[in-house]
Amino acid sequence: MVVIFRRQLLNCRAVLALSAILLAVCFPANAQQPAKVWKIGVLVSTTHALNASREDNLWQGLRQLGYVEGRNIALEYRYANGQVDRLPALAAELVALNADVIVVSGTRAAVAAKQATSTIPIVLAGVGDPVQAGLVSSMSHPGTNVTGLSRLSPDFIGERLELIKDVVPKTSRVAALSNPDNPAQSANLRQLNIQARTLAIELESVTARNPNEFESAFSTAINDRANALVLMPDALFHNYPSAIVGLAAKNRLPAIYDRSDFVEAGGLMSFAVNIADLSRRAAGYVDRIIKGSNPADLSIDEPTRYDLVVNLNTAHSLDLTIPPTVLARADRVIK
Repeated sequence: MVVIFRRQLLNCRAVLALSAILLAVCFPANAQQPAKVWKIGVLVSTTHALNASREDNLWQGLRQLGYVEGRNIALEYRYANGQVDRLPALAAELVALNADVIVVSGTRAAVAAKQATSTIPIVLAGVGDPVQAGLVSSMSHPGTNVTGLSRLSPDFIGERLELIKDVVPKTSRVAALSNPDNPAQSANLRQLNIQARTLAIELESVTARNPNEFESAFSTAINDRANALVLMPDALFHNYPSAIVGLAAKNRLPAIYDRSDFVEAGGLMSFAVNIADLSRRAAGYVDRIIKGSNPADLSIDEPTRYDLVVNLNTAHSLDLTIPPTVLARADRVIK
């Protein structure tokens, strides 16, 4: 009986050992639970078409960091399609989806996201002045759930005035078209005024809160004898490049814009932050947050690349000659 029992025990052990081998073959040690798919919300004030370049470059940055759509990351987009009053509701949708991170570009979208959540990390892919807008405590130590990239460096707006002066040397009065509903505009206008005084230029602010006010804003600029116009960054304006460029042409007002879209639509020139660069760099912030960094401790970076685009056809129609020094700086010249 003892011998039989021992044989049965040995057989049981053999069966158990064989079962363990089969389990190891069928379920290798490295076959663990599937990796988490991180949900990234993206809040956009414009349309899908107008935001396509930003999306492509955000994806480029994420892919370079090892992220694959559906495998370890998923992006949820919400588009306001130019209706900026929809941004708060769209931001609330992303919060309800329990997004792990929300990526925004533009001050209005950033403010909407910040008002919707104080816990989900928010990555700025380019805004005006995040301190002035109440998004962060400081650039070096945000202290909130917001971090990322600012769209403006201290010299950026002032340099646009210098370019206008180079192209239209007799410029003594410049109209700055802004949207007073944009929380970043007051800081931007202050910076522009500083450079205007340096160049002996009188700056006149003209405003538009919606497309119906564009024409009256240009009329005000002409009545104030403006020699040129500077378009301030705002989501409202970015949705109507053709309308704004058309009014500048109608009033024969040389203008400098903050996006090349306006120059492609027939505007004179743009001096703009390289949006593609900002979007790719925003991916780095998303990666750091996913890996455990606290957005409150991640300093906000400034842009490092700018693009100057000049439209020679528009210059000719305005009887302007673009100086060789400006053409030499241009990243692109439209002929």
